[in-house]
Amino acid sequence: MGVTIFLKNSTFIMFLIIILLCSFLLDCVMASVFAVGDEDEWSSQTNYATWAEKHNFSLGDVLVFKYVKGQHNVYEVREDTFRSCETSSGVLAKYESGEDQVVLNKVKKYWFICNIVGHCLGGMRFGIEVKEDSNNVISSMDGELNPNIQPTPLENSCISQRWRVFGKFFPFGIGLLLFNLYF
Repeated sequence: MGVTIFLKNSTFIMFLIIILLCSFLLDCVMASVFAVGDEDEWSSQTNYATWAEKHNFSLGDVLVFKYVKGQHNVYEVREDTFRSCETSSGVLAKYESGEDQVVLNKVKKYWFICNIVGHCLGGMRFGIEVKEDSNNVISSMDGELNPNIQPTPLENSCISQRWRVFGKFFPFGIGLLLFNLYF
């Protein structure tokens, strides 16, 4: 009888360990989603060079631009268009929905501006460089590479986000329910 209880307990503990390990692995390989400007969103009140420098961007990450439709827009542009804020040429993509999602699907420099009159020159622009290895990512507004590599912010690290993945699959109540059903 004692051996049966021991085996049940051991099996349940092994099950939990496997789930935890899977959550670590899932979270570390998943792309990060970045709300551009964080809580300030895509507006004329944010310093986007500073915002971009505090993040590491990797292949597959997603930038989400939130703004009031019609008041702003997002243009992905070439570097010379970024520097001049003149969009007669060099526009690679236009986004105008108010909740635009841009997948960073290439290893390259990305340049973004708002094309509403005066917004780009007023600071609604930033550039990032996406590399395959997120430890070597450098961000810059003016296109000159910053030699100081920024560490991965805590809120985007694999360690801090593992619990989000675990929580999505096994909220606290479900874990207790499984435990009660098993024993």
